[in-house]
Amino acid sequence: MRRLWVGLVVGVVGVGLIGCERGVTGSGQVGIAQGATAQSGAQAGGAQADGMTEEERARMIAELRAAYAAFNRGDIAAALEPMDERIEWSEPKEFPGGGVYHGREGARRYLTRSRAGLADGTSEPEEFIPVGDKIVVLVHARVRPKGSFAWQELRLADVYTIRDGKAVAMRAFADRGEAMAWARGQLGAR
Repeated sequence: MRRLWVGLVVGVVGVGLIGCERGVTGSGQVGIAQGATAQSGAQAGGAQADGMTEEERARMIAELRAAYAAFNRGDIAAALEPMDERIEWSEPKEFPGGGVYHGREGARRYLTRSRAGLADGTSEPEEFIPVGDKIVVLVHARVRPKGSFAWQELRLADVYTIRDGKAVAMRAFADRGEAMAWARGQLGAR
């Protein structure tokens, strides 16, 4: 969701996924990410080890998909609807405006500022990958910063931590493989 003031991040593209899990593509199709194998899951609607049912997970993915669409049309308030009031929003330090933002108000300030730096652009979710209590969103950002005629394309990842039907944390990653490893608990906090 967001993006950016991309000029400084163009060279920081993910190196690919390492054994991703079953996911849902941006169009709503269930798919397997590159190099992935499907993991077994509970029956549809059945409880998962992380406490979310397949139905709850599907609802959250639909809400996140709607949030990206809202951001793309400039509706920041609607983009923040799936977020908890106390969300912790974290952007990589190498991103302009990178850092940690607290609460919906902090996330709103970041998203508003990042959109203000763009002449045009979109952040399209390509795939939604459930990992425990997290949903990894693989994002294709296509942006044109203000004052530029050049389009920049990036493939990034956002990782949402879900509790009680709301996103309580969002961490953005310039490297998709790093995002997957972090979501699985294979990387420490950054």
